[in-house]
Amino acid sequence: MQETLVDYRETYSFQPVDSFSASRLSDAPTLEQVLQVAERLRAAEPQYRYLCTLDDVNQSCYTRGHALEDERLTFDYDYDDLDLDDPESVRAYESRRLAHVVAQLQDPQLQQAWESLPGTLYVNADDIAALAAMNRDPQRVLDQVVYVQRVPVPEDNLLIAGMVNGYFSADWDVFQNHAIIRRLEERHGYRFFGIGAAWLGFIRPQAPGADEARRLVADLTELYDVQDDEQGEAAPAWRELAQAVQASKVLLLGYAEDFAAILE
Repeated sequence: MQETLVDYRETYSFQPVDSFSASRLSDAPTLEQVLQVAERLRAAEPQYRYLCTLDDVNQSCYTRGHALEDERLTFDYDYDDLDLDDPESVRAYESRRLAHVVAQLQDPQLQQAWESLPGTLYVNADDIAALAAMNRDPQRVLDQVVYVQRVPVPEDNLLIAGMVNGYFSADWDVFQNHAIIRRLEERHGYRFFGIGAAWLGFIRPQAPGADEARRLVADLTELYDVQDDEQGEAAPAWRELAQAVQASKVLLLGYAEDFAAILE
């Protein structure tokens, strides 16, 4: 792995996610290395929170741009003040955008309830098998390059404001993803740490025990509301997922249509 520190005031041969990018990890970093870098940055600057990119960085950045066009996230800005050639001007714009997204995610009128989510993402038994497979081998969720963002938000569940995603109509959007993040934090002790084009990443201080894993999988079975005629086919995968999460502090959940494609 090669780590390159990112400073928004400098010019690079590569393109960071945005002016909040803190580190670029290239040469196929391992998940353990990514988490170590994020934890090192958290310890050095505890006033910030750190978000890692996961699968398909380029697609994540592309769909992020469109996801920000959601009418719930647009905001008034005098674009005459935005100079794309001036790093400070871009930083001011992105800081204003981030603050607006955070405020919208905290708005009770816009927040989604967990109970509203089941049935809103089409999944089948093969998708549940993909959940189990990904959590057995979480390294597969990473791209060849990972960016770690230094995001000035007051709570870990608001980190998703740093990488808004869920653009396509068949995906869970940022407000639905935020509901999932809150649920896993409040009920299961998982902290949100990463997002890709199709997957969300969570971590807890230690892997869940058997009872904790059963409660987690019960929630996920409700969330990923498999079609009635496929529930029996999905049962073995749910059991495999319960075993997989007991072996790792990391939990990976798909949020986009056909999130299983990354495993193909």
